[in-house]
Amino acid sequence: GLEKAFDALCAAADKAIAAGTNILIISDRNIDAKNAAMPTLLVTGGLHHHLVRSGTRTLVSIVLETGEAREVHHFSTLIGYGADAINPYMAFESLHQMIRDNMLAMDLDKAVYNFLKGSIKGVVKTMAKMGISTVASYRGAQIFETIGLSTDLVNKFFCGTSSRCEGSDIDQVAE
Repeated sequence: GLEKAFDALCAAADKAIAAGTNILIISDRNIDAKNAAMPTLLVTGGLHHHLVRSGTRTLVSIVLETGEAREVHHFSTLIGYGADAINPYMAFESLHQMIRDNMLAMDLDKAVYNFLKGSIKGVVKTMAKMGISTVASYRGAQIFETIGLSTDLVNKFFCGTSSRCEGSDIDQVAE
C-alpha cells in the first residue's frame, strides 16, 4: 500500500500544480486507522524526483509538516532531498508539554526560538562540512549515501544517491 499511496500523492501533486498551486504542503498530522503516515524522507525524496522528472519542480515549493523531524540530521536530510520548509510540530508540542510539566523553565516562544536556532546552526554546520554555503545549493543536492536500501527503492525515491550495500525494499519499509 505504501507505493500505491505514494503514487496517489504524486498524482495529487501533479493535479494541484496543473491547477496553479505553487506550494505543496505534505503533512503526517492526520493519521488514523485508514490513513497511515508515510516515511517523511521517502516522500520528500520521491516527490522531489517525481516533480523533477515531470519538469514541474521549479514551479512549486515543498513544505513538510511532520512529527518525524526533531533533530539536525532529520532537517539536513529532508532539505537535502528537496524540502523547502519544515514544520516539526511534534518537537514544538513536546516543548510545550515540557513547560507545562515544569521540566523546562522558560516560556514557549523562547523554547521554540532556542530549538530553531540550534537546529538552523546545526544544518548550516552540516552544509559547511559538505562545502556548501547556501541553502539553495544544498536543497535537493542529495549528497548523502544510503546504507541498507534496495537499488529499486533508491532509484525511485532517492534517484542518483550512492548505495553500496543492498537491503530493504519498499515492502519492508512499509512493514
